Amino acid sequence: MTDTLTVRPGEPADAPTILRLLDGATAWLVARGRSGQWGTEPASADPRRIAQAQEWATGGGLWLAMLGDQPVGALVVGAATEYVPAATEPELYVNLLVTDRAYAGRAIGGRLLAHAAELARERGLGLLRVDCYAGADGALVRWYERQGFTRTDTFTVRRPGREPWPGQVLARRLP
Repeated sequence: MTDTLTVRPGEPADAPTILRLLDGATAWLVARGRSGQWGTEPASADPRRIAQAQEWATGGGLWLAMLGDQPVGALVVGAATEYVPAATEPELYVNLLVTDRAYAGRAIGGRLLAHAAELARERGLGLLRVDCYAGADGALVRWYERQGFTRTDTFTVRRPGREPWPGQVLARRLP
């Protein structure tokens, strides 16, 4: 594919795209024995995740990475989630970053994080934060570090009837 990667604002009709991307990433993780991050079931079959995708699509913080007319990644930015330690200064928080694994190796996730940094700078913010799954071998944490983030706080999300979810908050200072 020779199309240039672009980033466009999301809209309410993009909720199914978010779910498709999450389903694909979940299947990819499960196929590699990495079900701790997002479980084994498709997001599109989970009423909680469907509602979350609809909130993201209508909340004003959704951005989609596009190759031509094909959505290949999603970014949601806004306020930090309630389960992470609060920032000590104004920030922009990455609530979701997911890419289509069929396009792996094209730096789509990195481009979306660069877009998040641009948004933060436009808003006069000097801090971009994200949280991610910190279990298994820590590969996701290391990926964010390669994107310029530094580890800050750890946390655990307790989930009834399921294993606790270990998380890592990472921060990136913006010039």
